[in-house]
Amino acid sequence: METFVAIDFETADTGADSACAAGLVRVERGVIVAEAVRLIRPPRPHVRFTHIHGLTWEDLKDAPTFGQVWPELAPLFEGVDFAVAHNSSFDRRVLMACCQAHGLAMPNVPFRCTVQMARQTLRIFPTKLSNVCEALGLELKHHEALSDARACANIAIRALAASATPASPTSAAPLNA
Repeated sequence: METFVAIDFETADTGADSACAAGLVRVERGVIVAEAVRLIRPPRPHVRFTHIHGLTWEDLKDAPTFGQVWPELAPLFEGVDFAVAHNSSFDRRVLMACCQAHGLAMPNVPFRCTVQMARQTLRIFPTKLSNVCEALGLELKHHEALSDARACANIAIRALAASATPASPTSAAPLNA
């Protein structure tokens, strides 16, 4: 099984560069081997999404910037085959914008989406993170960066294991047979 990192960002506002929390979980051979979570001082003091993640400017104003925390988080990407996130285009865009804003190199890894893994491999619908976690019996404190990243890691572990398991003859039969 591959090595990957699950990533989740919480953002302060609609700007892709407004990461205010990051959670990362590294998986090697189907086992979580490292986790990291950091609060991040966003580039603007107005925290628009407090109602979603509970973080306020008071919580974040003394936190380090993305440029200051990235050297601690970047090693989790070393040697990975890919990164995963729930709605990966969002987290990839935030990572790219934050790296760009701080003059940092974006990790050169493909992103896979756990929404798609849940739909296509695990056949779970609806695919909101809370729904997928409920269907798989995974613990989730939604919109807490490390909890969301850990959930994504576990979804990917399950999906990768399921896709590696050969289909039985009955599972290949049409649903209406």
